Amino acid sequence: MSPVSWSQTVLLVAAGILGGLTGSIAGLASVATYPALLAVGLPPVAANVTNTAALVFNGIGSVWGSRPELIGQGRRLARAVPFAVLGGVAGAALLLSTPAEGFERAVPLLLGVASVAILLPVRAPSGAHRGRRRRLLGLLAETTAVAAICIYGGYFGAAAGVLLLALLLRSGATTLAHANAAKNVVLGAANCSAAVVFAIVAPVQWAAVAALGVGCLAGSRLGPVVVRHAPAGPMRAAIGLAGLVLAAMLGWDAYR
Repeated sequence: MSPVSWSQTVLLVAAGILGGLTGSIAGLASVATYPALLAVGLPPVAANVTNTAALVFNGIGSVWGSRPELIGQGRRLARAVPFAVLGGVAGAALLLSTPAEGFERAVPLLLGVASVAILLPVRAPSGAHRGRRRRLLGLLAETTAVAAICIYGGYFGAAAGVLLLALLLRSGATTLAHANAAKNVVLGAANCSAAVVFAIVAPVQWAAVAALGVGCLAGSRLGPVVVRHAPAGPMRAAIGLAGLVLAAMLGWDAYR
């Protein structure tokens, strides 16, 4: 790809702002950023790896904006982040070595289930009443799910944040804002590790990363503020419904 023109730069910055905002709220950044990269002329694989590199800035901005909700979550994140890093690396390796059809067919179903999980009410955590073995099994299931989601995140990543948000809401997060903050850290770790792999061995278009990254950084800084102050019920409904719409769109593309 030749250096991006001014009009393409404006498009990518605008897409980055929208992607950063939606990504830091609902994990839907790639819905805005990936099509913009295709629109400026990148082929699919180059667009995918360039998108992952740009979303590192989304992670920086969203974690920066989520600092108040991250207080007290250090132990949980210390368990999840190593699995996220490994998942991101594995997903990047899969992207560079395997066809996409299998993931494309599975993602609409996973996203649909996750969106419904976000829409359903969450019971208060009951970990204090569970036995040690059940708690350990629960932790194992959670970290395994984190790794699996982050493999997908490193591979392509569209709506990986919705999957993570649903998991965190169902596994003990006290509020939507706290679950969203943890999601931003975990997904950011997966994106960073995948981006390192792509920077070394894949056709990342750095001019596009710069333009998209500036927008992502600005937009993602605002997202956690929106989640912090918006009513949790309507916000969860909006995220869940957006996920269902995206699941239907991805399913149409994958199965038609």
